[in-house]
Amino acid sequence: MHLLLTDRLVCPRCGPAFGLILLSDRMEDRRVLEGALGCSNCREHYPVQGGAADLRPPPRAPLPAAPPSPETPDPADTMRVAALLGITEGPAHVLVAGDALPHAPALSRLVPELEVLVVEPPGIAWDEAPGITRMHVGTQLPLQSRSMKGVVLGGQGVDFFLEEGIRILASGARLVVLGHHEGIGRRLMDAGLGLLLDHTGATVATRR
Repeated sequence: MHLLLTDRLVCPRCGPAFGLILLSDRMEDRRVLEGALGCSNCREHYPVQGGAADLRPPPRAPLPAAPPSPETPDPADTMRVAALLGITEGPAHVLVAGDALPHAPALSRLVPELEVLVVEPPGIAWDEAPGITRMHVGTQLPLQSRSMKGVVLGGQGVDFFLEEGIRILASGARLVVLGHHEGIGRRLMDAGLGLLLDHTGATVATRR
């Protein structure tokens, strides 16, 4: 987990008004490998083990077995995702979920100083690596509102994370939805975003 991302985290129990305090036991190259994140309001501690943070609100059930890692996508498809995001350099944090998840490793290497946040079991099971922050989450993302420079969703990730993806999208940032989702452009505009592209293969909106 990248150190700078801890400034954007909030307590999943207390909500967006309450940030978390990092208690690091082991850190390398500004990446937190072992430790905990604590809330000064409810005093809850959220562990960081092997670089992955467990930011599920209590009571926390045992973690599910990791499913197989997705196949590596075509580099040209990842280039297209990067172009749709419109981020050419960092530092920047983006959330990638659903069918977009396989693009995360290559995307983090493609854009200098880009940190990609993954919150689903296939990605959380990856080894710790530069450019990828892994977090276990509940139904709500433990992130400050308007804190992400980009959000990329696809497949079931659209159903699970669209509302939260809109909430965490920063001013001027883009939300990219891969694939065809009936009425998605209208939903994004109704949420106050400006529509940049609404095509069968992708929909792109921005917070103006």
